[in-house]
Amino acid sequence: MDATTMVLALALGNLALCATLFFFEQSGQGARPAVLSTWGWARLVQAAGWLLLAIGAVGVVPEGLALPIAYGLVFAGVAWEAGAAWERAGRLRWRRLTAPLLALAIVAFVLCWLIDPIGLRAVVASLVLGAFYLSLAAALARGWAAASLLQRFLALATAVLALVVGARGALVLLAPSGWGWMTSDILRQLHSGALYLLALLGGFGWLLLGRELEQGELARLEIVDPLTDVPNRRGFFQALAPWMALARRPGLPTALVVFDLDQFKRINDGYGHPAGDVVLAHLAGACKRQLRDSDLLGRLVGVEFAILLPRTNLDDAAMVAERMRAAIEAERVKTERALISLTASFGVTIIRPDDSTVTLLARADEALRVAKAAGRNRIEVAVAAPVPVEE
Repeated sequence: MDATTMVLALALGNLALCATLFFFEQSGQGARPAVLSTWGWARLVQAAGWLLLAIGAVGVVPEGLALPIAYGLVFAGVAWEAGAAWERAGRLRWRRLTAPLLALAIVAFVLCWLIDPIGLRAVVASLVLGAFYLSLAAALARGWAAASLLQRFLALATAVLALVVGARGALVLLAPSGWGWMTSDILRQLHSGALYLLALLGGFGWLLLGRELEQGELARLEIVDPLTDVPNRRGFFQALAPWMALARRPGLPTALVVFDLDQFKRINDGYGHPAGDVVLAHLAGACKRQLRDSDLLGRLVGVEFAILLPRTNLDDAAMVAERMRAAIEAERVKTERALISLTASFGVTIIRPDDSTVTLLARADEALRVAKAAGRNRIEVAVAAPVPVEE
């Protein structure tokens, strides 16, 4: 494939990706994410640059005008594509570094093009593109330990191809006539192929990563309560299951605390459901601050919450519940309409070897009902299991 055909393929490929993304967004709902907008514009700018290079190569536009503008657009598009990856990785201030580096790269390219329109131009273009693609690979590799296999593959593949792109410029400087079997023609073919593969990887990889993120979020919402950002009933029972099994073995007990807000209905009736949502979110945050990293807070239903306290006996669990009760009573929740005071009632128990989730939760709920019947804003410990008497 000759250079003009390769450049045209890169231009049309980027335009096809931009068109696909546009129609995909038109069929969806909600606002366009900022990072997706950045990536879309980066791809569009790259397409414009490659298309201008193809037009200049066939003489439609004077090469002296087309070449610096086209390469400037390509540099900007790749730099902004890397920036979109950094933005996705949580680095929102990438423009502060990228903008001056991009300007420096364009100035260096123009100067080298004026000095040597063919040799130095190719060297600088390869080195600049390789550097920006390496930046893209670094952004994809961020958070490597928690990254998916797809993200790791994209990071490694992008890094290897970026090195191939940059190697052309480095080898031309070190060995203008080639290096052993690596002739300049082979190097040019590898360079063109690497650019084409980077365009494919960047397009499909980005869309697949977005799809993977959506699937992960859907899976998370199945077990996490979106309002309080703690496990819902299903998620809490999933986490509880292994501790139920461990309760059958000798060792430190595991405690369960259930609680709910006292007279929560008056908050919804008096201040509205939005105020009630603010109260629940605030309550979850206040409770998590009182717990260890190994403890787990979950929302079972409505305003009823549960706390799993691994390796905690009944007395210590009661102390934890009392500390949380006092913290809730001391806090005031600020809403749009009022400053709301809260109290909560607690039921405390431990997991017994013969427990099922039904019996465990029933015992904790019974202790909670006793606490409410006794005046609310208090804790009650479930009655201990009777000790068998040996005859």
